[in-house]
Amino acid sequence: MHVLITGANRGIGAAMADRMTARGDDVTRTARDAKDHLPLDVADPSSVGRLASELGDRPLDLLVCNAGVFEDRGETLGDGFPPDMWARMFAINVTGAFLCVQALLPNLRAAKGKIALISSQLGSSENASGGSYIYRSSKAAMVNLGRNLAMDLQSDGIAVGIYHPGWVQTDMGGSGAAISPETSAKGLIDRFDALSVATTGRFETYDGRAHPF
Repeated sequence: MHVLITGANRGIGAAMADRMTARGDDVTRTARDAKDHLPLDVADPSSVGRLASELGDRPLDLLVCNAGVFEDRGETLGDGFPPDMWARMFAINVTGAFLCVQALLPNLRAAKGKIALISSQLGSSENASGGSYIYRSSKAAMVNLGRNLAMDLQSDGIAVGIYHPGWVQTDMGGSGAAISPETSAKGLIDRFDALSVATTGRFETYDGRAHPF
């Protein structure tokens, strides 16, 4: 199986890439700035275009849109959350995922592949608890993106899954988080394997529970 993972140089992305490689999958690892990875800045359309050219017409069984940033932690409502932060985080967390799907759609169609969008529980409108407005909004947008892609791509035989990876011990999640990247990666890969057109459009946790939208 040919898999492409964005943001595969650290954290959950690296753990998924390592685990899938170990089981025999052909994993294309991408990162904005890392050795031994295909260069990809998901916020730069020209970078996404170069990646698509690099793949050519090679079929793609699974695209994992994992790249993301969480820059607004600790921003205050009164004077924080500057406009350029909104633009930058949405460019990476939402537009970047869409650009990758769009550019690699021929490759996915060739394999009747799958798309996995790594969102977050903070993107749930039903579980709103305040703060981190940009990150929450961007992850909510990813849920919406995934739901609509699932509808439009179902006729092509392409399944789309949306996932909360858990609270993970990464640079983003912090050292006090609940689970390791390896635990998250194992659960997510199980979800990817189970994903089909019959289950497309679902928002699930890494351990297989339905997540409220």
